[in-house]
Parts: sequence; structure tokens; C-alpha cells
Amino acid sequence: MPKIKQLEKLKHPNSRKTKALAKQLKRKSTKDKSKLGTQIKQNLLGEKCIWFRDNLNSDAKTCSPSEVKTLILKYLGRFDEELEQIKLKHSIGQRKNRQHASREDIINMTLKREKEEFKTCGIEIPDLLNASQLNMLKTWNGELRFLQNFKLRRFSLQHLKEENEKIGNNVEKVKQEKQEISIGDKSVTMDIDS
Repeated sequence: MPKIKQLEKLKHPNSRKTKALAKQLKRKSTKDKSKLGTQIKQNLLGEKCIWFRDNLNSDAKTCSPSEVKTLILKYLGRFDEELEQIKLKHSIGQRKNRQHASREDIINMTLKREKEEFKTCGIEIPDLLNASQLNMLKTWNGELRFLQNFKLRRFSLQHLKEENEKIGNNVEKVKQEKQEISIGDKSVTMDIDS
């Protein structure tokens, strides 16, 4: 790759060699910016996955939609303590300026965006409803190179309500079928585990 010293050695600023070297430098810098952006996104996704891994019920084999909803709501409230500390510092002093204003603004913007995502299109997290993905998340050691193995899924508030209703309806149907079987033939009783 060309270096800036090579550009300085060239005599004329509009020569073909100078333009070619400048083009190569520009291409390299845009490639580096792109790599940096990808790494930042991967780090953010990794932090989110680690948070969910650490806050999962370690004994559970599967998660229900109501448990996923509870986890997401807990995730959205992860900055509550820090915001309370900042508000406490604001109330103590007689200063008119805000201490920690940039951190508070970043937290508020992040929370606003995530809450809006949860209400509309959904928050993208590993698929906790899938037993194999849940097990993979529990055994994950936190290395970012294994993030590509996770199947990510968007969970919205409306979607989780619908999933919960489906499960509730299925349980009721199974209970009704069990009751109908026991009423229809008194000698046959079936225990159907859901």
C-alpha cells in the first residue's frame, strides 16, 4: 500500500502516479472505516447477547413468550440505576449546568430507540424460544467469533402477546380433549403432557 511519504516524493501533484497513489490511499481509508463500523456493530450485539445469557434462568430448558417478554423489559430497564444516580447528583448541587449530560443523553437516546423498536418491529436477540439456540446461548463463552452461529430473531410486544395467546389456546384445547376423552369413555383416561 502506498504511504504518504511516497506521495510527497512525487514532483507534480496532477501526475498519473500521484492520482493513482491518492486513489489507493482513499480506498484503504474507506475500507478501514467499514471494518471499524462492522466491529462496533459486532461488539454491541455481543454485549446484548452476553446480557441475555447472564440474565437467563440457568435451570430452564426452554423459554416461554412471557419469560422472553420479562427478559426484554428487564433489558430495557438496565440503565435505571445509573439514571437515578445522575438525577441524584443533579439534585444535590446548586449548579445550573448538568454534570454527566452526555452520558445521560446517550442513555436516553438508546432507551428511546430500543423501546420504539420493541413496540414496532421488535428487538433483535437470539431466538430464546428455540431450545437448541437457548442451550447454545447458555454454553457460549462470550467470544465474538461465535456470534455468527446464533439465529437472531426480532421480538416485538405484539408478537409476544400473540405467541402467548397461541400457547394458552393450545393448553385449553388439550385440556378440553382430555376431558372429552374421559367423558366419552369412562374407562379410558389419558394424561397428555404439554
